[in-house]
Amino acid sequence: MAEAALKLGVESGTTFMDKVKDILPEQGHLNLCLTCSACSSGCPATGLEGMDPRKFLRMAALGMDEEVTTTPWVWMCTQCRRCVYACPMGIDIPQLVFQARRAWPRDKKPKGIIGSCEQAIRTEGNSAMGASTEDFKFVVEDVLEEVREADLRFKDMQVPIDKKNAQFVLNQNSREPVTEPDEMVPLWKILHLVGADWTYSTLGWGAENYCMFAAEDDSWEQIVRNKVKGMEDLGAKIWLNTE
Repeated sequence: MAEAALKLGVESGTTFMDKVKDILPEQGHLNLCLTCSACSSGCPATGLEGMDPRKFLRMAALGMDEEVTTTPWVWMCTQCRRCVYACPMGIDIPQLVFQARRAWPRDKKPKGIIGSCEQAIRTEGNSAMGASTEDFKFVVEDVLEEVREADLRFKDMQVPIDKKNAQFVLNQNSREPVTEPDEMVPLWKILHLVGADWTYSTLGWGAENYCMFAAEDDSWEQIVRNKVKGMEDLGAKIWLNTE
């Protein structure tokens, strides 16, 4: 009865949900929604643009295609998946949000996200800030020298780049070397103090992937493959992504 009520007055095969449910995990579980609002209670985007996860889900289930595929709220979702963990029925709302983002024409998507995606594609390190590998190396070496001089406990600290056969390859949010280089230091110190065998890779050193947030699968995959290649070329065992 619940499923029939949800589809009342909606022609089969024409709604947003009919188009995307086959690519959602177990068809999204949308008809299991209890409207309990557990998903909205912990969502950092609840209330923005007059929207929340429960409302978004119900609109999709009721066939309100235009509202679902045009609301700017989908770009405010962080994909943190708190709603999934809170949902007693395990409904995957972030996947639904992702598919709604895909429905947007590229020229209507947020320029900041698209621009960051394009910067990452163009740079060897996949930096969404557009930072070159040479600039990254320069900043790392400069900041490392400052730390060694300022604190004798770390006078022998190393920050390797392209070290072969390290146990860990570490990615770095490229905002930090560009605008907040000191933010890199605490993790370096931890790795030094525990004696970790690690390295950065010049291929795909940028940890962020705005192409994922832009819902552009081909570009998202291209960036991930570049990061994996960097790890494999160095013979590292474990990939640590700091994002």
